[in-house]
Amino acid sequence: MGQAIPATLQLLTAATLLAIVFGIAIGVVTALRQYSTLDYAVTFISFLFFSLPVFWVAVLLKEFGAIKFNNFLATATIAPGVIVAIALVSGLVWAVIVAGTWRRRGITFVVAAGVTALVLVFLSATKWFQTPSLGPVVIAVTGVAIAYGATVLFAGLRNRRALYSALISVGVGLVAYFALQPLLDHTGFWGLVGLLVVALAVAWAIGHFMGGYDRTQSIRAAMLTTFGMSLLIVIDRFMQSWQAYSDNPLVRGRPIPTIGSKIPGLDGDFWITGLDTMTHLILPTISIILISLASYTRYSRASMLEVMGQDYVRTARAKGLSERVVVTRHAFRNALIPLATIVAFDIGGMIGGAVITENVFSFQGMGQLFLMGIKATDPNPVMGVAIVTGITAVVFNLLADLAYSALDPRVRVKA
Repeated sequence: MGQAIPATLQLLTAATLLAIVFGIAIGVVTALRQYSTLDYAVTFISFLFFSLPVFWVAVLLKEFGAIKFNNFLATATIAPGVIVAIALVSGLVWAVIVAGTWRRRGITFVVAAGVTALVLVFLSATKWFQTPSLGPVVIAVTGVAIAYGATVLFAGLRNRRALYSALISVGVGLVAYFALQPLLDHTGFWGLVGLLVVALAVAWAIGHFMGGYDRTQSIRAAMLTTFGMSLLIVIDRFMQSWQAYSDNPLVRGRPIPTIGSKIPGLDGDFWITGLDTMTHLILPTISIILISLASYTRYSRASMLEVMGQDYVRTARAKGLSERVVVTRHAFRNALIPLATIVAFDIGGMIGGAVITENVFSFQGMGQLFLMGIKATDPNPVMGVAIVTGITAVVFNLLADLAYSALDPRVRVKA
């Protein structure tokens, strides 16, 4: 149990967080664009994923996400036909996402398809998949995009002080990218946590001193931008170790595994062992996300649509508040109240689904322990898994109750 619990918690934590974040985000967007092409497309895909068996999705991921992809890494060259197909799909996806006239969607389709094709040609010509990296240019461009997105989310682009706070955070992040490279070579998990805390403290100071009529907005924009920049820097550092990991004799140039939770006997620093853990989590996490994402998307869409029709939302619009303020401060927060209950109940179901996923991928977690106990007629590991599942369900229901008090001002927690 001591070895199985951490493995399963790693898998479920990653899958749950990603499914919740992406599911709620997609559901809110489709609710705001009800009955649009995007809404119909997401609805179709959600019901498709919801109806797929977990074991079938896992087998397909092993075939195409591991075996085929590892074969591709031997040459890392993308065929022209594949480039054209991916470019057309990318253009179609962006044309569906972008709202507006057919002319605007057509222009979006052409631009997105062209940019995608150029990027794929560049990645194929430079063998990027064998030696991946982000580099300061990609980090800077992505950081600026995060800065604008954080400002739009928390303050709106009219709040120039919040925007400048976020952009200053991008500049500080770029300086840290070059300054921290020697330190990152010798750091570990808790070292990264400490650096993140320091970075967020610097972002808080930037937002505080930039001030403005609402200092909190500047602080939030700067801290979210700093968190995004920190994540990009860490991802880039992992990519720098990708070739060393792939060339390891135990990996043998096939870095995406199909079974297991780690490679036995693999030695290396924090970045090598971290890559080993992450590559083993990729396929099981995706299989759980695809199934869970569908339900969270539908629940968040229905909750958001119900809230957007309430009287207080119409009153907020009648007062002249911007649509961003109406959605983020009045509608979204109240739409999260029923979702808190759903997430708490789904944790137990995800552990049950992880039993099948772990069996397909031979992931050494509680699911494998549960099946081994049943086959060997040994009640001890079965009871252990049941106890851990029950405790997890109770803890997350308690967290849901606490979340009510944070989301709904009418609910108060009293000792």
